[in-house]
This record gives sequence, C-alpha cells and structure tokens, in this order.
Amino acid sequence: MKSHDVSIEIPFHDVDAMEIVWHGHYVKYFEIARCALLESIDYNYRQMKESGYAWPVIDVHVRYAQPARFGQKVVVTATVVEWENRLKVKYLIKDSVTGRRLTVGSTTQASIDMKTGELCFLSPPILFEKLGLKAP
Repeated sequence: MKSHDVSIEIPFHDVDAMEIVWHGHYVKYFEIARCALLESIDYNYRQMKESGYAWPVIDVHVRYAQPARFGQKVVVTATVVEWENRLKVKYLIKDSVTGRRLTVGSTTQASIDMKTGELCFLSPPILFEKLGLKAP
C-alpha cells in the first residue's frame, strides 16, 4: 500500500476560542495529505484531469479521538487502502512529538469519465499504473 506523511503546525485561524481545531478543518488536513500522496505516485489532480478522469470525493468519515490545538505539530499519514473500484484513502493524524493518535478517518473517491460524464465501475488502468500494480 502506498502511504505518505505530511507535517502540519496547527495555525491560529483553524482554532476556536478554546484553541481547539474546529472539526471541519480535519477534512482540510486530510486533503493536504491526500494531495501529497497523489504527488508521490505522480498522479495529482491536474494529471487526473489530463488522463480524462475526474475523481470527486463521494464519502468522508472522521473519528475524533483527541483534539488538536493551536501551535501543535501533527503528522498526517494518508494511505491508499482500496483502488480496484474506487480510490479509498485512510488517514491518521497524530502528535508529532508524542505519537499520540488524535484523529482517524477516510475518504472515498469515484472515477468519472470526463468525456461521457459517467461513473466508472472499475478504476481506470492509469490508477493501477501509478500505484505500480497490474490492472485487472
């Protein structure tokens, strides 16, 4: 499985009056890690578009174990866990000093043929190629 880590220092504009990250910002942290993961396999969003496929997010799950706080340094790990019929990425956000788990989650993306606008029930061969796998 392909994985990629990014480091983030929680900025002031992401926190509430108690200096705790607002829950909606975790999805942004997932996106930052997912973009870095896609870059690492040479299939970023621009390349997806050039290959003729759009990959909209169709599902998001977030489980908050511990709050992230202003100024805290965290590591967000994005890992591809499914790719045959959709692109599912799992996330782990942990404190970069203690390694304590803060948040876990996942996103699911479906491939859409940009010429026809139709949903692809199998992931396109380009995804398998970028992951270094043989297409079915």
